[in-house]
Amino acid sequence: AQAREAAWAGFDVVAVFDDSCEESDVAKDFDVLPLAGFADFVEAERVDEVWIAVPLEQGGRLRGVLEALRYSTANVRYVPDLFGLFLLNHGLTEILGNPMIDLSASPMQGFNRVVKGLEDRVLSALILLAISPLMLAIAIGVKRSSPGPVFFRQRRNGWDGREIEVWKFRTMQVHREDGYVTQARRDDPRVTRFGAFLRRTSLDELPQFINVLQGHMSIVGPRPHAVEHNEEFKGLVDHYMQRHKVKPGITGWAQINGWRGETDTVDKMKRRIEHDLYYIENWSLGFDLKIIFLTLFRGFAHKNAY
Repeated sequence: AQAREAAWAGFDVVAVFDDSCEESDVAKDFDVLPLAGFADFVEAERVDEVWIAVPLEQGGRLRGVLEALRYSTANVRYVPDLFGLFLLNHGLTEILGNPMIDLSASPMQGFNRVVKGLEDRVLSALILLAISPLMLAIAIGVKRSSPGPVFFRQRRNGWDGREIEVWKFRTMQVHREDGYVTQARRDDPRVTRFGAFLRRTSLDELPQFINVLQGHMSIVGPRPHAVEHNEEFKGLVDHYMQRHKVKPGITGWAQINGWRGETDTVDKMKRRIEHDLYYIENWSLGFDLKIIFLTLFRGFAHKNAY
């Protein structure tokens, strides 16, 4: 009811789920739906926010709710009665006068989002201006290396898990795969000689600064994975989908710590995700600038880049 009365806040309550509130005040204002279908509803309607409002003594119900939402990228907030408690740096947010514990929320909101957007647009424009002669030379090299287009475009998952088209310089012979995207392996016969050089030096990633200007990517963030790989690993790695709380990046905390290249085991992907989530939890402008600086020394050539 508060959300409806405060329309200026921008919240539109699309559904309420509860198995036991038929006689409550909530049932007077909203159609109450059974809990059994709420996770499918969140996915189908692309719900941005899930608010869990249960008494503290029923906190055990949270585990089941979070398990049901393990593949969702919606912000999940717990709405307990905490006015008498003091919490320090525990992700407490107040919305419409109600304190909420952020159980799973993106740091890119409000002023943080403005700062991140300015960082991406300004730096990417300056970098593209500086590297345009290099990109032209690489484009000519790609065209001469083998028949086919200069750019390779692939569907990957971006912010909130939405699909985006990521650009790279083409490094392989033109081929077609149905159903699954095979990651590049060491001495992969599909990679051209010039393409191998681009991959070893990460120069094939330079067109992604265009993706940054388009607003689909950031300079710093978790690396975007192919849609097929997302579907494979989201059920194998805990909290995998939480990496989509921010825009994917050209470089990231995982990459400068060596977790890049082929992820041929679940353990490798787990370590990458651990670093991605650490970045999201500790994001700041200074952290981004540190990663950009370290990328100059660690992020281009690496033994896992092939």
